[in-house]
Amino acid sequence: MNTTAATKARTLGRVVNAEITIEGGGFQVKRLFPTRALNYVDPFLLLDEAGPIEYGPGHEGGLPDHPHRGFETLTYVLEGEMESHDSTGFKDIFHAGDIEWTTAGRGIIHGGGPTEFARQHGGRMRGFQLWVNLPRDKKWIAPQSKRIAAETVPFVERGGFSVKVLGGEMEGVHGPVKTTWPILYLHYSLRPGAQVTIELPEENNAMLYVFRGSVAIEGETLATNLLGIFSDGDRAVVNNNSVDTSEFLVLAGRPIKESVARYGPFVMNTREEVFQAFDDYNAGKIGT
Repeated sequence: MNTTAATKARTLGRVVNAEITIEGGGFQVKRLFPTRALNYVDPFLLLDEAGPIEYGPGHEGGLPDHPHRGFETLTYVLEGEMESHDSTGFKDIFHAGDIEWTTAGRGIIHGGGPTEFARQHGGRMRGFQLWVNLPRDKKWIAPQSKRIAAETVPFVERGGFSVKVLGGEMEGVHGPVKTTWPILYLHYSLRPGAQVTIELPEENNAMLYVFRGSVAIEGETLATNLLGIFSDGDRAVVNNNSVDTSEFLVLAGRPIKESVARYGPFVMNTREEVFQAFDDYNAGKIGT
């Protein structure tokens, strides 16, 4: 961790409720943004939590093939398993703890859903999807996808807490996700009565999403399914004053500070570029 003296603790500048929405083949997600309350948090474009949900045998829901252009996606599987494929020829199966990292770049078509085993036998599913924007000069890079295996994600345990470092650097270790525009992506477990101080560069936008239990930040409680957008500062002090372990995601990144034009699966800098993306998709120029 940084050894320089901290100057200012971050507070909760804004708190946002998740909204329920239906995606793909009919599965329900908790959407933190974009919603009516919050469009995006530069450089982050979308944050969804899927589940937890228990599927019975014969469930067929998933994501039909669909295009993207202009950003990167990170799908973090907490429970269950899923299959994913795309127009680059990528195809793989993801289990609990795995991460799918897809660079849409100039264009990709992908889809996925329950594995054959999950369709036959059912099971519990839970995970997160995060969209990270690409700056103007990187929106046309080549598309690609990869699976980051759970066992390659560093797990750090300290007094009172543990953290999985999915992306960026924390507690002296580096996560395997290295998005084109660098971000910090952390999964914390905080035991009852424990406290953790998380260093967050002052120039970064930062937020915390609680998906189990509750936490307190500078005296303000953040309960399950609430997203807290941090104020300015160089650190966040997070307490668990409850009797149960709390789990939360911490996301941070330096803002890109460019115009954002988006519609559905395309995120560009101008409306004209979004219209062009639709034309290219309809003309078969984004992939098959």
